Amino acid sequence: MASTFAALHHPDAGAPLLLPNAWDHASAAALAGQGFAAIGTTSLGVAAAAGLPDGSAATRDATLTLALALGQGPFLLSVDAEGGFSDDPAEVAGTARELAAVGAVGINLEDGRPDGTLAPAELHAAKIGAVKAAVPGLFVNARTDTHWLDDGDGDGDGRGFALGRETIRRLDAYQLAGADGVFVPGLSDPARIAGLVEAIDVPLNILYSPQGPPLPALAELGVRRVSLGSLLYRRALGAALETAALIRAGLPVEGSAPTYDEVQALVRPGGPDRPGATPSEGASW
Repeated sequence: MASTFAALHHPDAGAPLLLPNAWDHASAAALAGQGFAAIGTTSLGVAAAAGLPDGSAATRDATLTLALALGQGPFLLSVDAEGGFSDDPAEVAGTARELAAVGAVGINLEDGRPDGTLAPAELHAAKIGAVKAAVPGLFVNARTDTHWLDDGDGDGDGRGFALGRETIRRLDAYQLAGADGVFVPGLSDPARIAGLVEAIDVPLNILYSPQGPPLPALAELGVRRVSLGSLLYRRALGAALETAALIRAGLPVEGSAPTYDEVQALVRPGGPDRPGATPSEGASW
């Protein structure tokens, strides 16, 4: 399964892996029903659903619980583990082992911190190395948040150039540590994307942005993986708010929604009461 997931990052036809991100069982099952062979989790969706802050290492248990529920599903699962929920590489490796044990084939590890700073590249590289030593087959997608800090104004003040050098420095360190792919969210400029593709030796993951290049353009630039991040979760939340507001205002509600029976059909046949099921299995497919 892990080798299959890795192979999706090297397609013969050049189309990148489009990775939608789920936040619960129903969203993952619905996406799988639409034919997505691989699905990621979104740390924001997991955190918000649990009433916890994102990116602050507060959702380790919630993330593991979700991975347990999804890891045996009919798709390949990659888990957003923030920064590994620890600054101790050994503890991060332990989390990776637990994720792999319940069926995850990939893990996303980020170097951004809640206060808007970046973890030292050497520390993040050590986490990556520890994970690859503990679970060699787990696909490690090493994320750097350098471009979240970019003002993106293109005013020629040198900021973009400096960020580009820092991005490449970090990605080089993460590749050397064993990362199978690298992720640069916030990067949407086609020229910078193309430059990164040329500068690295592993697949480049880009976060899809409605204001950025569309999927075909990203494919032409050499991007190998396009993540949707928290976009689906945020759009679902937005649709819920819009629907409630329309009903309150006495206006008609347009658009489609799954029926009650269609949502019920997303549950694994037999559910938690099927013969031989344990409580943990009952949370699974």
